[in-house]
Amino acid sequence: MLKIGDIEMKNQVVLAPMAGVCNPAFRLIAKEFGTGLVCAEMVSDKAIIHGNKRTREMLFVDEREKPLSLQIFGGDRQSLVEAAKVVDQETNADIIDINMGCPVPKVTKCDAGARWLLDPNKIYEMVSAVVESVSKPVTVKMRIGWDSEHIYAVENARAVERAGGQAVSVHGRTREQLYTGHANWDIIKEVKEAVSIPVIGNGDVASPEDARRMLDLTNCDGVMIGRGALGNPWMLYRTIEYLQSGELLPDPSPEEKIRIAILHMDRLVALKGEAVAVREMRKHLAWYLKGLKGSARIKDVIMEETKRDDMVRILDQFVSQLHMLENDEPSTSAASPAAVAQ
Repeated sequence: MLKIGDIEMKNQVVLAPMAGVCNPAFRLIAKEFGTGLVCAEMVSDKAIIHGNKRTREMLFVDEREKPLSLQIFGGDRQSLVEAAKVVDQETNADIIDINMGCPVPKVTKCDAGARWLLDPNKIYEMVSAVVESVSKPVTVKMRIGWDSEHIYAVENARAVERAGGQAVSVHGRTREQLYTGHANWDIIKEVKEAVSIPVIGNGDVASPEDARRMLDLTNCDGVMIGRGALGNPWMLYRTIEYLQSGELLPDPSPEEKIRIAILHMDRLVALKGEAVAVREMRKHLAWYLKGLKGSARIKDVIMEETKRDDMVRILDQFVSQLHMLENDEPSTSAASPAAVAQ
């Protein structure tokens, strides 16, 4: 089983720290669907130090989400250490994760995120400084390299280990690839063979079968799921079940998808207020509706909505019409572990 420092997960499945997605509303659903470890979206070290209200809200951890990893990023040693101290002493996160994989220019221009991938010495310096300053386990999420000419995944992972990092998550793409092309699982395997700390594989895990193949090929200790869980927390639940029993559970029914989508929205409303939550929920609903017959015709309508009740009415009408079209076919959908969630 996956264990990071003294923190033991109940399974090998990890929710990736996706920006704009992994707030408490979605993380709690992921946890209710059985996820072993959930990761919060990355937060800037300088924003943490300055302590603005929005940033402090991003550091909130619901006890029901634990164990949870809270991710920080930055390019300056002193500010990164100070931010890590805040997470260590003022939050109830279990793990402090350092981002060295974010490929966006506004992050890499600050000598942060994926920029570190070019310099194992900086990785050692920064990670060791954080490790020495906190009591919580410190981990790193990285990509395999900056581009195809600069792939230092093994050297970088070894630097993390030497610095006292307790685990490393490896996304099998370079910074240059962004989210295109294919993830290189062979390099994840090389990293696993090179270090003794836990290695979590990430990239191109879109089905429970993909997760099984990644674990078998790389021998990694855990599998991190990101985009595959967008609007689809059942992917997490089905993967856990498949890895543990070999049983491939069916997809959820449209009714179940919409029920969880509304639960997600209501939690966002409680977290951020109706105006912000409904606007933010539009992209999530597009993901929840993906693959459902006739969903294209209501996505445009949803993108204009600003009220929670109006959104629910549209979704309920859609499910009713879908149910009529399917002529009450018997359901073979997976039972949801979040069925008791309110």
